[in-house]
Parts: sequence; structure tokens; C-alpha cells
Amino acid sequence: MQLTTYWLEHAWLGTHVEPGVALDVRDGRITAVRTGAETSPPGAEVLRGLTVPGLANAHSHAFHRALRGLVQVGSGTFWTWRDFMYKVAARLTPESYHALARAVYAEMALAGITAVGEFHYVHHAPDGTPYADPNAMGEALIAAAADAGIRITLLDTAYLSAGFGEPPTAHQRRFSDGTADAWAQRVSLLKDQEWARIGAAIHSVRAVPAAQLSTVAEWAASREAPLHVHLSEQTAENDACLAAHGCTPARLLADNGVLGPRTTGVHNTHLTDDDIALLGGSTTGTCMCPTTERDLADGIGPAHALQRAGSPLSLGSDSHAVIDLLEEARAMELNERLRSRTRGHWTAAALLRAATEDGHASLGWPDAGRLEAGALADFTTVALDTVRTAGPLPRLGAETAVFAATSADIRHTVVAGRHVVRDGAHTLVPDVPSALTEAITALRG
Repeated sequence: MQLTTYWLEHAWLGTHVEPGVALDVRDGRITAVRTGAETSPPGAEVLRGLTVPGLANAHSHAFHRALRGLVQVGSGTFWTWRDFMYKVAARLTPESYHALARAVYAEMALAGITAVGEFHYVHHAPDGTPYADPNAMGEALIAAAADAGIRITLLDTAYLSAGFGEPPTAHQRRFSDGTADAWAQRVSLLKDQEWARIGAAIHSVRAVPAAQLSTVAEWAASREAPLHVHLSEQTAENDACLAAHGCTPARLLADNGVLGPRTTGVHNTHLTDDDIALLGGSTTGTCMCPTTERDLADGIGPAHALQRAGSPLSLGSDSHAVIDLLEEARAMELNERLRSRTRGHWTAAALLRAATEDGHASLGWPDAGRLEAGALADFTTVALDTVRTAGPLPRLGAETAVFAATSADIRHTVVAGRHVVRDGAHTLVPDVPSALTEAITALRG
């Protein structure tokens, strides 16, 4: 493949902003990082602004994008929100899900996201009957990511029950494979591709019987695949788990072999001190989704305590109330300030690491999230001359990006060395707003 050189006006190299950096890219990887390039080399692609590693959206439910605005009418709880979500899920087909996900992933590319972890549990037809291709819905998501130009880790989700000892409801039948063994047989048919990784997920301790948790964990371990799980998002889940098993969800997961360095707990909102020690001591990751957690009134998770205990942090946009990883990073710090009434729990560098390198690692892409030779050539450029970002010195570009910029300030997104977003326009999906409108309108029925 031909060598391509990108000239970065300013680059975040993990510890500092470096002016004038040339990146050589071949076969989708960075082959050289050359500093001191005061001017663009002849023929180089010029990226003006601050270029950072591509952002990793570690937790996504693509179809929730259709709920934006709808669930803001009136008031309600997490559980009334869930009723709206079920109605949208019931209308999805492989074709409509592909159209929606393609548009959502294109929106992510416009926001500087180069990889998404799709927590996927809408597996079958609405009555629970498998499609002729039992992975038609998952394959639709994988194809959508390719069409939008970003990487995907399909976190195929075991979702077997409505609650502890309860069968799936009518809305949940299409989520369930019946047993964890049947789930494993189906997901084993999915294969990694150049832009796609296959991982596993446990929807929650209420949705997978305790005796079957180890089946999912063992499937992921045998393939060295990432394993994600919604954990203690709601106090009601904790109360139900205590009633059913006499322990917290984190302890139940630990006792069934789920925790570990390839596992990420999503939300981790309502944890005991012992739970935090379990997660940190096993180096189980934590994916915080602050914009969704505040939208659903879930609460503020103990992210700082978890990281101090040894749990790596990543970030996700989850229900897509907004798609903006810079806002997720900023919100994690600002939430902690509100809780503690002190400032400065994470530096901009630490927040960028959560949004990039550690997010990619949680999704099974350990060779992404850094601007260095040998890494995947996935990066994004934040404009430093907009109404939000103009003024600060370029050497403060990381602080400007994390604490002032939004997704609207993303100028370029490059994935595998290919320009997916150029000057704020998607190169593969020409009109992303129209694609979103058409896909969402089709689901209203």
C-alpha cells in the first residue's frame, strides 16, 4: 500500500502537545512519527488543530439513538424510560437496524470516534424466533460500522431472563437465546474481521442466571475476548441481588469467574467499598457513561475510587443522549468535583487516556489509542480556532480539548490511514443528518 504522510499542526503525544509532527502511514498503521516538522512535507495531508488518537466509545446501544428527544417529554424514571426503549427495539429488523446504525456510527465518526463497543442484545425476531441467519442483527451492525468507516467490537450479549428467576417478558423474547449454552453456540458463528472484533457481554446479573454466568465468562476467556457487563447501575438491581443471592452483584460476578483484566463493568454506580476492592484487585475495568447516567438519574459512580483501587477507566455514550466523548471525559471530572467539592481529580492527559488508549484496550484493540510507530493509524483532529477553543496557547491543547471543546469542534477523523471525516464532512455518508432522520422516522411505524 502507498505511503501517506499526515502533517499535524499540533499533536498530543501522550504527555504533551508537540508542534509540527509528520506521521507516516502505510497499510493502516503508523510507521513513523517525526517531530520538528515546522512545515508540511510536500504532498502531505495537512491537519490543522490538535490531533489526538482516535476516541473509543466503549459502550453503545445504537438503537437508543432513536430515543433522543422522545424520552425528554415530561418526567419519569429509568423504568419508564425502559418502556420507551422496548417499543423501539420491537420495531427493528436487520435492514432497519443497519440503516440506523450506519447513521449513528457516522455521527460517531463526526465526533472523532474511531472505534465503538456495541453492547448488542437484539438478536432475534420480535417473537423470539431466530432469523435464517441467527446472527443477522449482529452482522447488520458489523456492516454498518464498515459502511461508516469506523471499527467495532460487537459485544454480543447474553440476555436470558427478566429478573432473578423470571422468564423474559414479551418485549425481551427477541433478546434471549434461552440458555447461555445456546448463546455461546450462536455467537461462536461470528468471526473477527479487519475492522471488527467479536466480544461478549452479560447484560446484568438480573438477566443471566447465576449458574450460567460462568458459561459466558469461559467463552470469552477461551478466545481472549473482551467481556462487558452492566453492573450496579440501579439500586433496585443491588436490592434484588441481595434478596436472591445474599450478596452484591459485584460479589456474584466474582464468585462466578466473571471479573478480571479482560472484563469491563459498565456504570459501576452503586458500589460498596468491598465491591470497589473486588473490581480494582482483579483489574476489572470501569466504563463510565456520564451523559447517560445523568440523563437517567442513575447517580454518580465512584470512578476516582475505582481507579485508585486499580480499575482502568474508559468512557461510553451508551444511550446517545448526546454523542460526544469529549463531554463524557469532561463530565467524569466535573461530576467528581460536584460530589467531593474539590477540583483536579484527573488531569486532561488522564481523561484523554480514558477516552483513547484505555477505551481501545477495553474493546480488544490494544494497538490503538496512541500516536506512535506500529499503532493503528486512527486519529482525530480538534479545531483550536472555534468560538469554544480559540484563545488558549496551543501547548494547552489537551486542556482546551477536554474542558472546552465539543464534538462540533472535530475537524478530521482518520481510521486505518483513511480520511473518514475531512473538514467536518463525512466522506462515506454524505448527509448524516438526513440518514439519521430517515432511519429514525422509519422506526416510528
